[in-house]
Amino acid sequence: MKKKPCFCDWILLSCHLLLATVVCSKHHGNPANDLVEIINQNRTAQKLPRLNDSPGLGCMALQYVELCKGNCSGNNAVNCKPPEDDFTEVFAPNCGVELPTIGTITGLIIGCRSKYTEPSLAFADVLVKDKKSLSVVRNKSHGEVGVGLIGFHKGPFFWCVLFSNGGTNSSFVLEDHGEGIKQKKGCYSGSAFACNAGQGSAVLFNCVVTLSCLFISMLNHI
Repeated sequence: MKKKPCFCDWILLSCHLLLATVVCSKHHGNPANDLVEIINQNRTAQKLPRLNDSPGLGCMALQYVELCKGNCSGNNAVNCKPPEDDFTEVFAPNCGVELPTIGTITGLIIGCRSKYTEPSLAFADVLVKDKKSLSVVRNKSHGEVGVGLIGFHKGPFFWCVLFSNGGTNSSFVLEDHGEGIKQKKGCYSGSAFACNAGQGSAVLFNCVVTLSCLFISMLNHI
């Protein structure tokens, strides 16, 4: 005869489900912020200073990469280069960046993949694949960094990193007390708004399946 579950069994089941839920919840943050941290870790490992995480620069990186839809090649390269005037005439106004605070762009890295990739893998496999891109990350002239990312429906996922020589809170300043204009798609580093990069639904589905399987498995052992 099958043993009836006792109070301790239910406590054990609840703890396992809670742990799994916490693990899943970690994937609902902002991967753009995670990539900024990875970039700074790479720099500090070489005894280079950390870069300021600029929301204004991050939003402009998102604007940049939004224009590249449909330009992802088979080797994860992005064949897209918007005109330089777009930084001041399109990207900045769309983000709410105060025009007098626009600084000098000192570096750009952009990459894509057919599906969402975790920030650590995006850094190593999508963005920094050779010595040239690594030298951009470690350039001593940088003072700040911004990351933008977006996934398109039934299409590739894009990452963009912009670097500037600006200082903390003095360049690429967002209007409305630093919040700027809320973006309808994608996400960017330092954003005051929730991330909507396109990876959330896939991660959520995987978490639901994982939690369901764990629940059924635990019930079978009680």
